[in-house]
Amino acid sequence: MTTAYSLLLSVALASLTLTGTLGADIINGKKAKKNSMLYMASVQIDGKHKCGGFLIDPSYVLTAAHCDKSGNMTVVLGTHNISPQGANPRRYAVQHKHKHQSYKNQNTGNDIMLLKLSKKLKTKGVKTIKIQSQDKPLKPKSKCQVAGWGKTEQHKVVNDLLVTDVSTINFTICKTMWEKLRVKLPENILCAGGSKTKSGACQGDLGGPLVCSGKAVGIVSLDRCDNPNVPNVYTQISKYTVWIKKVISGGA
Repeated sequence: MTTAYSLLLSVALASLTLTGTLGADIINGKKAKKNSMLYMASVQIDGKHKCGGFLIDPSYVLTAAHCDKSGNMTVVLGTHNISPQGANPRRYAVQHKHKHQSYKNQNTGNDIMLLKLSKKLKTKGVKTIKIQSQDKPLKPKSKCQVAGWGKTEQHKVVNDLLVTDVSTINFTICKTMWEKLRVKLPENILCAGGSKTKSGACQGDLGGPLVCSGKAVGIVSLDRCDNPNVPNVYTQISKYTVWIKKVISGGA
């Protein structure tokens, strides 16, 4: 390989990395261990994976509000492999979508949605995950995990659930970094991963959980792929526990 060609290849790869077109999955992720994370859900539109989600009640999946797109929405649970040839995936119709009443778009916050499944789950192989109910900020550099399905490169779908470790980031630092991109972060969010680190979330992972000490504390809202030099942004679940309980207790 000539020196000139090597240089051109390096420049091309660097350009792709900066624009995010190489990374559309869990960054630096590994396949989730078998029978782990049985709360993970694939939120699909017309049979194709759109977002992540997670089961917090036998009848409800929590995800991001911006995942509500036109088409027939279903949820796949009970498998780490969401390919049509996967191991007996369980597909459930969505009976009702509960977007937070104050949600407008990702940049203004309240990016949270509950999906009421068509029937209550009683099947083995699926578990719920507890959410953080105590409303207190996480300490910076707390060790957490994020998981999801996505694309490894343009048009190439990842069917296996990937997981990676991330650390939380001080909100003030996170806010300042995003402001350099002329994005004013909303309230009620957490920051973790991304920001020139080797780990984080990307397209296809949005709506999935940030899990710290065994509890879901955040929902992936803004990812690092289009903006690799800033932290990932998560909706802080503890700010919405009253709303979540009200929706679930209402049963609609």
